Amino acid sequence: MTTPVCTYASNQSSHPSSYPSSYPSFSSYVRTRGTSLMRTARSLTANPCDAEDLLQTALAKTYVAWDRIEDHRALDGYVRRALVNTRTSQWRKRKVDEFACDELPETDVAPAADPAEAQALRDAMWRAVTRLPDRQRAMVVLRYYEDMSEAQTAELLGVSVGTVKSAVSRALGKLREDPELTPVR
Repeated sequence: MTTPVCTYASNQSSHPSSYPSSYPSFSSYVRTRGTSLMRTARSLTANPCDAEDLLQTALAKTYVAWDRIEDHRALDGYVRRALVNTRTSQWRKRKVDEFACDELPETDVAPAADPAEAQALRDAMWRAVTRLPDRQRAMVVLRYYEDMSEAQTAELLGVSVGTVKSAVSRALGKLREDPELTPVR
C-alpha cells in the first residue's frame, strides 16, 4: 500500500532533517499493517475511494501523534480508533438536504398491491384456464404463458394461424365470463 504519508520514507536523501527520528518506524508500520488497516477502512465505508481517504486521514493523525504513543504494540488499536473517530466526524458533518415542512410533497399514490391478492388472482386465473377445452387451453398457454407468437403456436400445433386466432379469441371470451374471475374485473 502506498500512501502520500509514507512516500518520503522510501527516499531518505530527500528527507528533511526536521522530521522526527521515529519516521522510519512509522513508515515500516504503514508498510506492514497497511493492508489490514485498509480492510478496516473498507468496512467503515461503502466506497473504496472513501476508504482510502479515510485511512489516509487516520494515518496522518497517527503520524502527528507518533511521538506521544508510548506503547507501539497498541498501534493497531490507535489507528482503528482514529479510523472510527474520523468516520464518525465525517458522518456528523455531512450536509442534510431535508427540511421539515407542513405539507408532504408526495402525491397521492395508490398503495401497493398485496402479494397475497396477486397470488390469489394468479391461482384463480390458472383454475379458469384449466377449465377451458384442451385445444383452447393449449393455445392460450402457448400464446400467453409461453409468450409464443401466433405463427409459432400454429406451427407447433400443426394448425393455421387463423385457427389459433379464432380459438384464442373464443378462449378469452370464456375467461371473461368465468364467474371466479368476475370479482377481479
